[in-house]
Amino acid sequence: MRAVVLRAHGGPEVLTFENVPDPTPGPDEVLVRIVATALNRADILQRMGGYPDPRGGLAFEIPGLEFSGVVAGVGSRVTSWKIGDHVMAIEAGGAYAELICTHERQLMPVPAGVALADAAAVPEVFLTAWDALVVQGGLTSGRWALVHAGASGVGTAAIQIAKAIGASIAVTCSAAKIEACRALGADIVVERSPHDWLAEVQESVPSGFDVVLDVVGGDEVDRNLRAVAPKGTIVQVGLMGGGSTNVNVGLLLAKRLRWIGTTLRARPIEEKVAVTQRFIREVLPLFAAGSLHPVIDRRYPFTDIAAAQEAMAQNANTGKILIDISPGHG
Repeated sequence: MRAVVLRAHGGPEVLTFENVPDPTPGPDEVLVRIVATALNRADILQRMGGYPDPRGGLAFEIPGLEFSGVVAGVGSRVTSWKIGDHVMAIEAGGAYAELICTHERQLMPVPAGVALADAAAVPEVFLTAWDALVVQGGLTSGRWALVHAGASGVGTAAIQIAKAIGASIAVTCSAAKIEACRALGADIVVERSPHDWLAEVQESVPSGFDVVLDVVGGDEVDRNLRAVAPKGTIVQVGLMGGGSTNVNVGLLLAKRLRWIGTTLRARPIEEKVAVTQRFIREVLPLFAAGSLHPVIDRRYPFTDIAAAQEAMAQNANTGKILIDISPGHG
Protein backbone atom coordinates (compact mmCIF):
# COMPACT_ATOMS: atom_id res chain seq x y z
CA MET A 1 0.00 0.00 0.00
CA ARG A 2 0.99 3.62 -0.37
CA ALA A 3 1.48 5.59 2.83
CA VAL A 4 3.10 8.69 4.28
CA VAL A 5 6.05 7.53 6.39
CA LEU A 6 8.00 9.71 8.81
CA ARG A 7 11.70 8.87 8.62
CA ALA A 8 12.69 12.20 10.17
CA HIS A 9 11.05 15.14 11.91
CA GLY A 10 10.78 18.69 10.69
CA GLY A 11 8.83 20.70 8.14
CA PRO A 12 6.29 19.46 5.59
CA GLU A 13 9.11 18.14 3.43
CA VAL A 14 9.55 15.14 5.78
CA LEU A 15 6.11 13.80 4.75
CA THR A 16 7.42 11.22 2.29
CA PHE A 17 5.39 8.69 0.33
CA GLU A 18 6.50 5.06 0.37
CA ASN A 19 5.15 1.68 -0.68
CA VAL A 20 4.95 -0.38 2.50
CA PRO A 21 3.51 -3.84 3.27
CA ASP A 22 -0.25 -4.06 3.62
CA PRO A 23 -1.36 -4.46 7.26
CA THR A 24 -2.85 -7.80 8.28
CA PRO A 25 -5.80 -7.77 10.70
CA GLY A 26 -5.50 -9.66 13.97
CA PRO A 27 -8.34 -11.90 15.20
CA ASP A 28 -10.35 -8.93 16.60
CA GLU A 29 -9.36 -6.41 13.95
CA VAL A 30 -10.87 -5.10 10.75
CA LEU A 31 -8.92 -4.11 7.63
CA VAL A 32 -10.28 -0.90 6.10
CA ARG A 33 -9.51 0.63 2.72
CA ILE A 34 -9.33 4.31 3.55
CA VAL A 35 -11.36 6.66 1.39
CA ALA A 36 -10.50 9.85 3.29
CA THR A 37 -8.61 11.06 6.34
CA ALA A 38 -8.69 14.42 8.11
CA LEU A 39 -5.95 16.65 9.47
CA ASN A 40 -5.47 17.36 13.16
CA ARG A 41 -3.08 19.60 15.07
CA ALA A 42 -1.53 16.46 16.52
CA ASP A 43 -0.39 15.48 13.01
CA ILE A 44 1.73 18.62 12.75
CA LEU A 45 3.15 18.11 16.23
CA GLN A 46 4.00 14.50 15.36
CA ARG A 47 5.70 15.58 12.15
CA MET A 48 7.84 18.01 14.16
CA GLY A 49 8.79 15.34 16.70
CA GLY A 50 6.66 16.62 19.58
CA TYR A 51 3.87 14.01 19.69
CA PRO A 52 5.07 10.50 18.76
CA ASP A 53 2.73 7.59 18.17
CA PRO A 54 1.98 6.28 21.70
CA ARG A 55 1.92 2.63 20.58
CA GLY A 56 5.71 2.45 20.31
CA GLY A 57 7.79 -0.35 18.80
CA LEU A 58 6.55 0.33 15.26
CA ALA A 59 8.72 -0.56 12.29
CA PHE A 60 7.89 2.86 10.82
CA GLU A 61 5.70 5.78 11.77
CA ILE A 62 2.59 6.64 9.74
CA PRO A 63 0.67 9.70 11.00
CA GLY A 64 -3.09 10.19 10.80
CA LEU A 65 -5.67 9.93 13.59
CA GLU A 66 -9.00 9.38 11.84
CA PHE A 67 -10.48 7.98 8.68
CA SER A 68 -13.51 6.82 6.78
CA GLY A 69 -13.51 3.90 4.40
CA VAL A 70 -14.75 0.50 3.33
CA VAL A 71 -14.18 -2.80 5.14
CA ALA A 72 -11.75 -4.86 3.06
CA GLY A 73 -11.12 -7.78 5.44
CA VAL A 74 -11.98 -9.08 8.90
CA GLY A 75 -10.17 -11.07 11.57
CA SER A 76 -11.21 -14.57 12.58
CA ARG A 77 -13.19 -13.45 15.65
CA VAL A 78 -14.88 -10.37 14.14
CA THR A 79 -18.67 -10.53 14.14
CA SER A 80 -19.71 -6.87 13.91
CA TRP A 81 -18.59 -6.06 10.36
CA LYS A 82 -18.49 -7.57 6.90
CA ILE A 83 -16.60 -6.74 3.73
CA GLY A 84 -18.09 -3.73 2.01
CA ASP A 85 -19.41 -1.98 5.13
CA HIS A 86 -18.90 1.80 5.28
CA VAL A 87 -17.09 2.73 8.49
CA MET A 88 -15.19 5.49 10.26
CA ALA A 89 -12.94 5.58 13.31
CA ILE A 90 -10.35 7.36 15.38
CA GLU A 91 -6.94 5.70 15.75
CA ALA A 92 -3.59 6.37 17.44
CA GLY A 93 -1.95 6.69 14.02
CA GLY A 94 -1.71 5.12 10.60
CA ALA A 95 -4.47 6.92 8.71
CA TYR A 96 -2.18 8.61 6.17
CA ALA A 97 -2.32 5.39 4.16
CA GLU A 98 -4.46 3.38 1.78
CA LEU A 99 -5.16 0.63 4.35
CA ILE A 100 -5.44 0.44 8.13
CA CYS A 101 -6.32 -2.16 10.77
CA THR A 102 -8.56 -1.20 13.69
CA HIS A 103 -10.15 -3.12 16.57
CA GLU A 104 -13.69 -4.02 15.53
CA ARG A 105 -15.24 -2.15 18.48
CA GLN A 106 -13.43 1.09 17.68
CA LEU A 107 -15.13 1.23 14.28
CA MET A 108 -18.34 3.17 13.84
CA PRO A 109 -20.89 2.98 11.02
CA VAL A 110 -21.06 6.01 8.78
CA PRO A 111 -24.36 7.61 9.81
CA ALA A 112 -27.22 8.09 7.37
CA GLY A 113 -27.06 11.46 5.68
CA VAL A 114 -23.25 11.70 5.80
CA ALA A 115 -21.30 10.89 2.64
CA LEU A 116 -18.56 8.30 3.07
CA ALA A 117 -15.84 10.71 1.88
CA ASP A 118 -17.08 13.36 4.35
CA ALA A 119 -17.31 11.01 7.33
CA ALA A 120 -13.57 11.34 8.00
CA ALA A 121 -14.42 14.78 9.43
CA VAL A 122 -16.49 13.22 12.24
CA PRO A 123 -14.53 10.88 14.59
CA GLU A 124 -11.79 12.99 16.17
CA VAL A 125 -13.57 16.29 16.70
CA PHE A 126 -17.05 15.04 17.59
CA LEU A 127 -15.73 12.39 19.96
CA THR A 128 -13.39 14.95 21.56
CA ALA A 129 -16.06 17.63 21.93
CA TRP A 130 -18.74 15.25 23.23
CA ASP A 131 -16.38 13.49 25.64
CA ALA A 132 -15.10 16.81 26.99
CA LEU A 133 -18.41 18.67 27.26
CA VAL A 134 -20.85 15.90 28.16
CA VAL A 135 -19.02 12.83 29.49
CA GLN A 136 -16.34 14.61 31.53
CA GLY A 137 -17.78 18.11 31.78
CA GLY A 138 -21.34 17.09 32.65
CA LEU A 139 -22.99 19.54 30.26
CA THR A 140 -26.77 19.09 30.14
CA SER A 141 -29.82 20.93 28.89
CA GLY A 142 -30.20 24.41 30.34
CA ARG A 143 -26.53 24.81 31.30
CA TRP A 144 -23.85 27.06 29.78
CA ALA A 145 -20.63 26.04 28.00
CA LEU A 146 -17.71 28.23 26.96
CA VAL A 147 -15.56 26.91 24.13
CA HIS A 148 -12.37 28.46 22.76
CA ALA A 149 -11.40 28.32 19.07
CA GLY A 150 -15.05 28.01 18.12
CA ALA A 151 -14.29 27.75 14.41
CA SER A 152 -11.83 24.87 14.82
CA GLY A 153 -12.85 21.30 14.16
CA VAL A 154 -13.51 20.68 17.87
CA GLY A 155 -15.18 24.06 18.21
CA THR A 156 -17.62 23.58 15.34
CA ALA A 157 -18.51 20.14 16.73
CA ALA A 158 -18.93 21.55 20.24
CA ILE A 159 -21.37 24.23 19.08
CA GLN A 160 -23.57 21.65 17.40
CA ILE A 161 -23.45 19.20 20.31
CA ALA A 162 -24.35 21.86 22.87
CA LYS A 163 -27.35 23.02 20.86
CA ALA A 164 -28.45 19.43 20.13
CA ILE A 165 -28.69 18.62 23.85
CA GLY A 166 -30.44 21.89 24.74
CA ALA A 167 -27.48 23.68 26.32
CA SER A 168 -26.35 27.25 25.67
CA ILE A 169 -22.88 27.99 24.35
CA ALA A 170 -20.50 30.91 24.07
CA VAL A 171 -17.41 30.66 21.90
CA THR A 172 -14.30 32.72 21.27
CA CYS A 173 -12.67 32.89 17.85
CA SER A 174 -10.77 35.21 15.52
CA ALA A 175 -12.72 38.17 14.16
CA ALA A 176 -12.87 36.69 10.65
CA LYS A 177 -14.70 33.58 11.89
CA ILE A 178 -17.36 35.16 14.09
CA GLU A 179 -20.18 34.86 11.55
CA ALA A 180 -19.36 31.21 10.83
CA CYS A 181 -19.75 30.38 14.52
CA ARG A 182 -23.02 32.28 14.74
CA ALA A 183 -24.32 30.43 11.71
CA LEU A 184 -23.66 27.11 13.47
CA GLY A 185 -25.85 28.20 16.37
CA ALA A 186 -23.54 29.67 19.01
CA ASP A 187 -25.51 31.87 21.41
CA ILE A 188 -22.61 34.23 22.12
CA VAL A 189 -19.58 34.75 19.87
CA VAL A 190 -16.72 37.03 20.91
CA GLU A 191 -13.33 37.78 19.45
CA ARG A 192 -10.58 35.94 21.28
CA SER A 193 -7.49 37.56 22.79
CA PRO A 194 -6.05 40.14 22.58
CA HIS A 195 -9.66 41.33 22.68
CA ASP A 196 -11.03 41.35 26.25
CA TRP A 197 -13.37 38.41 25.75
CA LEU A 198 -13.56 37.75 29.49
CA ALA A 199 -15.32 41.02 30.31
CA GLU A 200 -17.74 40.52 27.44
CA VAL A 201 -18.80 36.98 28.38
CA GLN A 202 -19.01 37.86 32.08
CA GLU A 203 -21.40 40.66 31.23
CA SER A 204 -23.56 38.27 29.20
CA VAL A 205 -23.36 35.31 31.60
CA PRO A 206 -22.60 36.82 35.02
CA SER A 207 -23.23 33.57 36.88
CA GLY A 208 -20.34 31.93 35.01
CA PHE A 209 -20.05 28.89 32.77
CA ASP A 210 -20.80 25.37 33.92
CA VAL A 211 -18.25 23.84 31.53
CA VAL A 212 -15.25 25.40 29.77
CA LEU A 213 -13.66 23.47 26.88
CA ASP A 214 -10.20 24.85 26.08
CA VAL A 215 -7.93 23.80 23.23
CA VAL A 216 -5.70 26.89 23.59
CA GLY A 217 -4.14 27.00 27.06
CA GLY A 218 -1.50 29.70 27.52
CA ASP A 219 -2.90 33.03 28.68
CA GLU A 220 -6.47 31.78 28.38
CA VAL A 221 -6.05 29.49 31.39
CA ASP A 222 -6.28 32.22 34.03
CA ARG A 223 -9.25 33.78 32.23
CA ASN A 224 -10.96 30.37 32.22
CA LEU A 225 -10.63 30.18 35.99
CA ARG A 226 -12.35 33.56 36.23
CA ALA A 227 -15.08 32.75 33.68
CA VAL A 228 -16.14 29.35 35.03
CA ALA A 229 -19.00 29.16 37.52
CA PRO A 230 -18.52 27.98 41.11
CA LYS A 231 -18.30 24.16 41.19
CA GLY A 232 -17.85 24.25 37.39
CA THR A 233 -15.51 22.20 35.24
CA ILE A 234 -12.68 23.21 32.92
CA VAL A 235 -11.67 20.53 30.40
CA GLN A 236 -8.24 21.10 28.83
CA VAL A 237 -7.93 19.26 25.52
CA GLY A 238 -5.17 21.24 23.81
CA LEU A 239 -2.38 23.76 24.23
CA MET A 240 -2.29 25.68 20.97
CA GLY A 241 -1.33 28.83 22.90
CA GLY A 242 1.36 27.22 25.02
CA GLY A 243 1.69 24.97 28.03
CA SER A 244 3.12 27.42 30.58
CA THR A 245 1.46 30.50 32.05
CA ASN A 246 0.74 32.31 35.31
CA VAL A 247 -2.60 31.48 36.92
CA ASN A 248 -4.45 32.31 40.11
CA VAL A 249 -4.59 28.78 41.53
CA GLY A 250 -6.53 30.10 44.51
CA LEU A 251 -9.60 30.29 42.29
CA LEU A 252 -9.59 26.47 42.09
CA LEU A 253 -10.14 26.38 45.83
CA ALA A 254 -12.41 29.38 46.21
CA LYS A 255 -14.75 28.20 43.46
CA ARG A 256 -14.36 24.46 44.23
CA LEU A 257 -13.56 23.77 40.57
CA ARG A 258 -12.64 20.68 38.59
CA TRP A 259 -9.84 21.17 36.05
CA ILE A 260 -9.43 18.09 33.84
CA GLY A 261 -6.66 17.40 31.35
CA THR A 262 -7.58 14.85 28.71
CA THR A 263 -6.60 13.33 25.38
CA LEU A 264 -8.12 10.50 23.38
CA ARG A 265 -5.00 9.26 21.62
CA ALA A 266 -3.06 7.81 24.53
CA ARG A 267 -5.95 6.06 26.27
CA PRO A 268 -5.88 2.26 26.68
CA ILE A 269 -7.85 0.30 24.09
CA GLU A 270 -10.51 -0.59 26.69
CA GLU A 271 -11.25 3.09 27.34
CA LYS A 272 -11.31 3.91 23.62
CA VAL A 273 -13.75 1.09 22.96
CA ALA A 274 -16.01 2.18 25.82
CA VAL A 275 -16.23 5.82 24.69
CA THR A 276 -16.71 4.77 21.06
CA GLN A 277 -19.57 2.42 21.86
CA ARG A 278 -21.30 5.05 23.97
CA PHE A 279 -20.81 7.61 21.17
CA ILE A 280 -22.45 5.20 18.72
CA ARG A 281 -25.50 4.89 20.96
CA GLU A 282 -25.90 8.49 22.06
CA VAL A 283 -24.46 10.72 19.33
CA LEU A 284 -24.56 8.99 15.94
CA PRO A 285 -28.39 9.11 15.81
CA LEU A 286 -28.14 12.92 15.92
CA PHE A 287 -26.39 12.89 12.54
CA ALA A 288 -29.17 10.85 10.97
CA ALA A 289 -31.70 13.25 12.54
CA GLY A 290 -29.95 16.24 10.99
CA SER A 291 -28.94 17.83 14.33
CA LEU A 292 -25.23 17.30 13.67
CA HIS A 293 -23.15 17.47 10.51
CA PRO A 294 -19.44 17.56 9.69
CA VAL A 295 -18.06 21.01 8.91
CA ILE A 296 -15.55 20.77 6.07
CA ASP A 297 -13.44 23.77 5.10
CA ARG A 298 -11.56 22.24 2.17
CA ARG A 299 -10.11 19.00 0.87
CA TYR A 300 -6.89 17.96 -0.86
CA PRO A 301 -5.76 14.93 -2.86
CA PHE A 302 -3.44 12.54 -1.03
CA THR A 303 -0.45 13.76 -3.02
CA ASP A 304 -0.92 17.30 -1.64
CA ILE A 305 -0.87 16.36 2.02
CA ALA A 306 2.15 18.59 2.74
CA ALA A 307 0.31 21.59 1.30
CA ALA A 308 -2.72 20.68 3.38
CA GLN A 309 -0.67 20.70 6.57
CA GLU A 310 0.81 24.06 5.64
CA ALA A 311 -2.74 25.40 5.17
CA MET A 312 -3.75 24.13 8.60
CA ALA A 313 -0.73 25.81 10.18
CA GLN A 314 -2.04 29.17 8.90
CA ASN A 315 -5.18 28.81 11.09
CA ALA A 316 -7.38 29.99 8.24
CA ASN A 317 -9.77 27.02 8.17
CA THR A 318 -13.25 26.82 9.68
CA GLY A 319 -13.90 23.17 10.50
CA LYS A 320 -11.96 20.27 9.05
CA ILE A 321 -9.42 19.84 6.26
CA LEU A 322 -9.89 16.49 4.51
CA ILE A 323 -7.51 14.36 2.46
CA ASP A 324 -8.98 12.16 -0.26
CA ILE A 325 -6.95 8.95 -0.35
CA SER A 326 -8.94 6.36 -2.33
CA PRO A 327 -12.07 8.25 -3.43
CA GLY A 328 -12.88 5.73 -6.15
CA HIS A 329 -13.44 2.98 -3.57
CA GLY A 330 -16.39 4.65 -1.89
